[in-house]
Amino acid sequence: MNVLLIYPRFPDTFWSFRYALRFIGKKAAFPPLGLLTVASLLPEEWSRRIKNVNVEDLMDKDLSWADMAFIGGMTVQRESAKQIIARCRAKGLKVIAGGPLFTAEPEKFEAVDHLVLDEAEITLPSLIEDLQNGCPKRIYRAPGFCDLQHTPIPSWDLITMKRYASMSIQFSRGCPFNCEFCNVTALFGHRPRLKTSQQVIAELDRLYEAGWHGSIFFVDDNFIANKEYLKTELLPALIDWRIDKKGSVFFTEASINLADDPELLDLMYKAGFDTVFIGIESPDETCLTECHKIQNKNRDLLQNVKTIQRAGLQVMGGFIVGFDSDTYSTFQRQIDFIQESGIVTAMVGILQAPPGTRLFDRLQRENRVVSTFSGDNVDGATNIIPKMGLDSLLDGYRSIMKQIYSPKIFYRRVRTFLKELRAPEIRSPMDVQRFLAVIRSGFWLGICGKERLQYWHLLLWTMIRKPRLLSLAFTLAIYGHHYRKICEAHIH
Repeated sequence: MNVLLIYPRFPDTFWSFRYALRFIGKKAAFPPLGLLTVASLLPEEWSRRIKNVNVEDLMDKDLSWADMAFIGGMTVQRESAKQIIARCRAKGLKVIAGGPLFTAEPEKFEAVDHLVLDEAEITLPSLIEDLQNGCPKRIYRAPGFCDLQHTPIPSWDLITMKRYASMSIQFSRGCPFNCEFCNVTALFGHRPRLKTSQQVIAELDRLYEAGWHGSIFFVDDNFIANKEYLKTELLPALIDWRIDKKGSVFFTEASINLADDPELLDLMYKAGFDTVFIGIESPDETCLTECHKIQNKNRDLLQNVKTIQRAGLQVMGGFIVGFDSDTYSTFQRQIDFIQESGIVTAMVGILQAPPGTRLFDRLQRENRVVSTFSGDNVDGATNIIPKMGLDSLLDGYRSIMKQIYSPKIFYRRVRTFLKELRAPEIRSPMDVQRFLAVIRSGFWLGICGKERLQYWHLLLWTMIRKPRLLSLAFTLAIYGHHYRKICEAHIH
């Protein structure tokens, strides 16, 4: 049996990092971790290939080789997935699909032969058994959640690692919180499920032995959901693992209560974490109450961010506008918070209602869901009717994006962040990739770019004030270029 696992294309978004990737000669930011894990769940005697259309074209000869096509992806990849399904069907291929996109809206994919929904560790073995017995069903659902201690190591041998900016690993699934707009708990539940530290180290060993010595993204939706296990098991194991692993750094996603635990912050820093994405959403308590973001309430969010930065972790922040509680003053409050906090990467999006969330159910009852969920909350669109009116919301959103990513304000925010950041204990060596990024940024941003004055000012300031962070200053300048290009394309 020849199985072709296909990963659909991402549109240009903040998360695609398309314009930044050009500086380091990479094709995609992250590998298709879900499909690589699915590949490891397939029978050993089956031949497997992966086609990630974000790094290489899907050719007719690829489809001719295959007996079946497995397609997985997220909601933002919907259009590409539909095109791929149509190509597979035209070639007479059986199509098996799964992952968050298909689990959230299976009714929209009638052309798929077999929908393997929820977690593949549970549903995929049933499909395989039925295929071997000649009686496959169209839809497979899981009665509960899987035990991650039975999840195999991803099939890293199926991809060319040098095409990617970072590798990915998963330690846990599930989140104890219950934010109204978030579909994580609908997909993975409230009770955090963990891999053992031995599993994680085995996966890291596999990556390192395969030649990957760069950054690694822990893709957990809330990495700190089980603080006790982190502090007593995983982080000490990572600290030991990194002793002779030059270049390996980690980043992840977590909730703001990370700031409440100095011991955890210090352990993450020593383990090699240098960045954490945190859902701030809004500095307004009323909005946080509305969306049930209880973990962000009754705290000084600004100081929490600075606490995390001073511990050595860059905070990437998620922000949302379009809550029912938002007013016309909300937009300037968001701008002020982002600037004062020094959150360089501020992912500001318009509120959307993903299917399966309590927000979707509530707004559907109110007849306020008006279109399909795009999966990209930073494209200036929404699938709901906002209380303040769509035109007012879009005007306010545009004002935020145009200001925070204008060169003058962006580079000022970078300096605010670098002033706060604790420098890393171990600096990554200057390799060919980083050297080329420096040369290219000097030309495209320092000579050709509209931001060239701000660019050179930042580098000179960093060399004088924070010389150990010079490499990071280059990186953030390149990120700013990417964010501005995305704003120019989507925020009119």
